Amino acid sequence: MEFDLLVHNIGQLILPKGTKRPLKGQEMKQLNIMENAAIGVIDGKVAWLGPEAEAVTFSAKERVNANEKVVSPGLVDPHTHLVFGGSREHELSLKQAGVPYLEILAQGGGILSTVTSTKNATEEELFEKASFHLERMISHGVTTFEAKSGYGLDPETELKQLRVVKRLKEKYPISIVSTFLGAHAVPPAYKGKEDQFLTEMAELLDEIKEYELAEFVDIFCETGVFTIEQSRQFLQKAKEKGFGLKIHADEIDPLGGAELAAYLEAVSADHLVAASDEGIDRLSKSNTVAVLLPGTTFYLGKDQYARARKMIDEGAAVALATDFNPGSCVTENLQLIMSLAALKLKMSAEEIWNAVTVNAAHAIGKGMEAGTLETGKDANFVLWDIPNYKYIPYHFGVNHVQSVYHSGNKLWERMPYGEIQLSSAR
Repeated sequence: MEFDLLVHNIGQLILPKGTKRPLKGQEMKQLNIMENAAIGVIDGKVAWLGPEAEAVTFSAKERVNANEKVVSPGLVDPHTHLVFGGSREHELSLKQAGVPYLEILAQGGGILSTVTSTKNATEEELFEKASFHLERMISHGVTTFEAKSGYGLDPETELKQLRVVKRLKEKYPISIVSTFLGAHAVPPAYKGKEDQFLTEMAELLDEIKEYELAEFVDIFCETGVFTIEQSRQFLQKAKEKGFGLKIHADEIDPLGGAELAAYLEAVSADHLVAASDEGIDRLSKSNTVAVLLPGTTFYLGKDQYARARKMIDEGAAVALATDFNPGSCVTENLQLIMSLAALKLKMSAEEIWNAVTVNAAHAIGKGMEAGTLETGKDANFVLWDIPNYKYIPYHFGVNHVQSVYHSGNKLWERMPYGEIQLSSAR
């Protein structure tokens, strides 16, 4: 057999279990590690996985020596707000001084600042800015991710954001899932008229579907934003139009967002810091993935993190994401989130790897395509400059990636002497 690419002398090959549903509860503790392994690629697909002893008998057009380091599936980031205008670093000093968020908002800051900047930016400016952040995500090992709209809060700007995501899909040879989050906040002009605003956002669904601008629809169900009933009605309309469902749920108050997500068979319920016992129980009895965002809790300086241990111990499926956005979690580094999951969510290394691969893929409808390395699937993988799979949660705050591959093609590589290079965008 001759491979297009043979990666050999792998110290540890991480092989999350592939299933038609996310891994739940005790299943998340199971992580197959193949020692002294190799992986062969033909036509961009995984053609063979096996021991190093067999690899020496094969020929290959290209051979990569892993030098006894770690190889994993490409990471999956299932919750990002990638496309936005401006930045809000000037607000950090206000937060440090104890200025309440509502006061920052009243001064034109907060999400309203990002909404204004996004409205004022051209589509090309948003595309260039999003490309910068996307390439940084790739450099940290992400080969599949989700990108939301939500910083327009009007039809024109929401569609502009979604068009940018579609252009990114066309440019970059990675897997991108698009989510319409027009119901991200209530614009000031619609205070007290939230139902009218949701009706206007729902009127965009046909156009979004016609032009294939999004696969999922999301809503921020929270105190002061949208109620459980408003969220149910809005998401039900999206479901009837053929969209998958996601929901920002129970971030601050236990309104019942987790329960609603399970009831509607949403692909994910995200945040869940305040999820109730009943909500966790409902999630454990469903295939809805609990997408946890510890980086947001950390950045906001909160003490209470999502109850990952209870969720997993009771049988729920858990994934991790960056929640990359300009206001509450300004990082593209999913490796940092893995460390926070260990330190703050008390997740084991095995649970963490499953949460950023197979379960994260299921959380954006890509469970049969991404998140695992199996024969016949796209050869999306990362070569890590680490001695074993437990090392990333342990050694935090740096980038451990040596090289990133998508469909067997090298996308990014750390060069000698600290130089880096991103290659072959289509």
